[in-house]
Amino acid sequence: MSRVGLGRHGQLDSDVGDPLDGLVNMFDLGLVLAVAFLVAGLTLGAKALQKSEAQQAATRQTLTTPTSPKSASGTGRAVGQVYQLPNGQLVLVKPKAGAPAGP
Repeated sequence: MSRVGLGRHGQLDSDVGDPLDGLVNMFDLGLVLAVAFLVAGLTLGAKALQKSEAQQAATRQTLTTPTSPKSASGTGRAVGQVYQLPNGQLVLVKPKAGAPAGP
C-alpha cells in the first residue's frame, strides 16, 4: 500500500504488532510486584511475631513459695494480685498504671 501526499512516498508496514502487547507486559510486572509484596509482608509478620514472643518471655516471672517455716512481718505496699494455676504455678498480675492494687 502506498500513500500519496504530505511527503509520504513509501510503503507502510503491515506488521506493526499487537497494541495489547504492552498491556501483557504490565500484567506480568504486576504479578511480580504482588509476589514481592507478599513475601515482604510475610517476612515482616514473622519478625513481629518473634519479637512479641521474646517480649512475653522477658516479662514472664516465676514466683517461688518460701519453704522455711518462719513468718514475715512488716509494712509494704501491694504490687498486684497473685493467682495459683491448676499446675501449682503462681502468677503475679500487676495492676494497670493508675489503678489501685488489691481488693
